[in-house]
Amino acid sequence: MKPYSEMTIYELEQELKMIRKHYRHFQDLDLHLDMSRGKPCTEQLDLSMEMLDELNGEVDLRCEDGTDCRNYGVLDGIREAKELIGDMMENHPDNIIIYGNSSLNVMYDTVARAMTHGIMGNKPWAKLDRVKFLCPVPGYDRHFAITEYFGIEMICVPMSPTGPDMDLVEKLVSEDDAIKGIWCVPKYSNPQGYSYSDETVRRFARLKPAAPDFRIFWDNAYGIHHLYDLDQDYLIEILAECKRVGNPDLVYKFASTSKITFPGSGIAAMATSLNNLEDIKKQLKVQTIGHDKVNQLRHVRFFGDIYGMTQHMRKHADIIRPKFEAVERIFEEELEGIGAGSWTKPKGGYFISFDSLPGCARAIVAKAKKAGVTLTGAGATYPYGIDPNDSNIRIAPTYPTLEDLQIAARLFTVCVKMVTLEKMLDEKRSNAEV
Repeated sequence: MKPYSEMTIYELEQELKMIRKHYRHFQDLDLHLDMSRGKPCTEQLDLSMEMLDELNGEVDLRCEDGTDCRNYGVLDGIREAKELIGDMMENHPDNIIIYGNSSLNVMYDTVARAMTHGIMGNKPWAKLDRVKFLCPVPGYDRHFAITEYFGIEMICVPMSPTGPDMDLVEKLVSEDDAIKGIWCVPKYSNPQGYSYSDETVRRFARLKPAAPDFRIFWDNAYGIHHLYDLDQDYLIEILAECKRVGNPDLVYKFASTSKITFPGSGIAAMATSLNNLEDIKKQLKVQTIGHDKVNQLRHVRFFGDIYGMTQHMRKHADIIRPKFEAVERIFEEELEGIGAGSWTKPKGGYFISFDSLPGCARAIVAKAKKAGVTLTGAGATYPYGIDPNDSNIRIAPTYPTLEDLQIAARLFTVCVKMVTLEKMLDEKRSNAEV
């Protein structure tokens, strides 16, 4: 099919008439499908069910060093868990704190601590006139929700396939001491599935921020979430690079097992410098006596080591890879060449990012919902929920069944076509009247 932009008004009208007929067909199906969040499906959760059998009333709940995991203590996590998660995060166990089940909660606490008590002796952010954060866009809505909640001003930085616009990042952080941090999802980013290039990581490590308490919030949520065995993205390890260039305290690195085992019952962790750890533990020892060591031990005994974890992730990939490929195939069949939008083809992570023509995303999402498919809200991938181009839509393929996903993807392409045709018709008619 030729591009919509090359069609006459009559051709556009005929095409729109046919697409509206397809749309009514989907409405008649009475669909109730939810693609709004990147959740593991039931089959993925089933992969970890045997973990629940690792511990029972008959087993020894002591660690190798004799620690009784049923009791108080061990503020920063049992050694075995720090070694396992350290291998997952590519960091030394001594640089890691093991927390509860949610890395998002750790990020929230980290911002809250900076607001009330400052970072490493610097003035608490809450006592400053202005606090700003850089936000690569499109990005993760829950990151933006944290900074918005604390009244932190968010500054958008464009993303590219190699990472954020580093010329802009370097300029902003070096000139403005009110900029205290930047949100990063460096591997298989949310929502585009991009991974930062070697040059981008090295430039992050070499930042010269005006604020001494500036920190990179490095959320490596999808560090081992590959879709393919032989075609994977790799990152330079940021903490080692920062230390190598004399910037050891620049990064807070976050990860969890939320999409590895059970999202509601996993373990989260932060890796950072020893100086940062000392600063964090001053607050942590007041906040808690220790997190769930029994759950930490359960994970260690289930996986054994990083090899067991990577084998487990291959099973996840076998389940979700066909879903990603189905969406990409349907988009290619239905949308390739008509000029109605573009989409990413990630090698890992949990999302596909779709960019419609400017001014179309909200209408596409609304039409999909009217026909029974709930998508992530248009604008959610930007601070304050405002996409200035109204074009980005996050596609979450993992949770629906493959059959439902294919129906939803077909409906989505119908909505994209319908909104695009309506927009182009309005523009052509207006131009014809001039």
